[in-house]
Amino acid sequence: MNSAPPERPDYDVVIAGGALAGAATAILLLREQPQLRVLILEKSNAFGRRVGEATVEVSGYFLCRVLRLTQYLNESHLVKQGMRFWFTNDRTHTLDDCSEIGGRYLSRVAAFQVDRAALDEEVLKRAAELGAVVWRPASVGKIQLNPGGNQIVEVKISENSKPETRNPKQPPPGTVTVSGRWIVDASGVAAVLARQEGWMRPNTEHPTTAVWARWTGVKDWDGAELAKKFPDWADACFGIRATATNHLVGPGWWAWIIPLKGGDVSVGVVFDQRIMTWPEGGSLGQRLKDFLVKHPVGREIMGDAQWRESDVHWRKNLPYYSTTFAGDGFALVGDAGAFIDPFYSPGMDWVSFTSWSTAQMILAQQRGEAMAPIVARHNKSFSRSYARWFAAIYKDKYEYMGDFDLMRIAFQMDLGLYYLGVASQPFKLGTKALSDPVFSTPPSVPFYHFMAFYNRRLASIGRSRRRRGVFGRANNSRRLMVPGFTFSPKTAGPIMRAMARWAWLEVCEGWRSWFEPRPKSEQPAPSASATAPAAP
Repeated sequence: MNSAPPERPDYDVVIAGGALAGAATAILLLREQPQLRVLILEKSNAFGRRVGEATVEVSGYFLCRVLRLTQYLNESHLVKQGMRFWFTNDRTHTLDDCSEIGGRYLSRVAAFQVDRAALDEEVLKRAAELGAVVWRPASVGKIQLNPGGNQIVEVKISENSKPETRNPKQPPPGTVTVSGRWIVDASGVAAVLARQEGWMRPNTEHPTTAVWARWTGVKDWDGAELAKKFPDWADACFGIRATATNHLVGPGWWAWIIPLKGGDVSVGVVFDQRIMTWPEGGSLGQRLKDFLVKHPVGREIMGDAQWRESDVHWRKNLPYYSTTFAGDGFALVGDAGAFIDPFYSPGMDWVSFTSWSTAQMILAQQRGEAMAPIVARHNKSFSRSYARWFAAIYKDKYEYMGDFDLMRIAFQMDLGLYYLGVASQPFKLGTKALSDPVFSTPPSVPFYHFMAFYNRRLASIGRSRRRRGVFGRANNSRRLMVPGFTFSPKTAGPIMRAMARWAWLEVCEGWRSWFEPRPKSEQPAPSASATAPAAP
């Protein structure tokens, strides 16, 4: 006797979270199949702040060429002019004493300094205009997964909803249950589904903490005051320093200074808990400012700045990942699936890959395609991508974060390889490149191994320099002003020069660590080249 078909669900797709990852997934689905019934559940009346607020080239491609937000971004946010790094040691007393790494000219590929709260609202609004039903504030409770069937979602409708954000189809306050063929978890660091199902894992190999706030009164990097005070310094850059992501760096820590449209500035510190301890005593905002102004650049730029009392944040143990990213009826997108580190701003790249791949998976199911191989490939690709991305770029990077010599090598090789191997792909191949996240395909394996190797070696040399008391010896009066990276083969030039500098460094001093026992943090993670991230 044949079993009765499952009842038709209330919605085709229920999305838990209405910020960028969730709303973008809804847009991608509704543009392809406008008849889909999509429900977005957003827990807040208004979106809040994030750790860092900058895009890079892949996420710039996703926002501009996939979501088609170029005009909005140009009108409401700032065009980003690359990255800059500022170093200090005991011989640096003023801003122009500090060694600098950054671009001499303007950036070649679009990226933006974004107010994430404003961007999230805009993308959610566009999803609603395409037909998505939005309930807010509506928090997700228990989720009952039924592979291949209808997913059951418990939803709590808050009494605090604002009339302007309340959808006419939204139920009255209370708890209701909805069903959907798909549940997409876009709940961010709350990671509702991964925590419920026991898939969440902390990345204990990378114990980092972030402290950040919004600021007013930050000095203009390109203003007349600094140009008069440090004329040679001002003339060294032909582009714009103020709208770059400026990084202050030190042993085991870095700080971002990101300008936002309207005058506010996002400023925060990320540090490795194994290398430095956050100062105690006083308010969090005051401790953040006291820490920043110890750096000569921070003292010059942030000396008269004031944090917004209601907008100071602390988040400990940043990185984590889920052991499962999708099944036949559910998927995790954005921070709900994993988070590595805000350095190099990979978060919105991860949103781009996960949202695109999840939308394609749901559309494939709607077309009647077999889900088992698609789900298996999705899980394998994203588990592998997270593990390799971490091992190649971030593992023990804070060991050499504050050293000019080591960071200039990493900067040129990291950025050059990113441009040639990652950022160039969607621009050359189109959206199909978004189906394969970083380091998830066979051609990327040699690059993964090479990057993991040089990152490991630079971390070893950084540790050796700290032991010998010579860490940061070139942090004063040096300046690397690069002409900029492109998708041209010419970008290989800076990579080759950085490799030569690295080889010379190994001959001169790297040999000191060649035969030392590798620290536990440098032991290879067995799963970094397999399908699951490194186990805690």
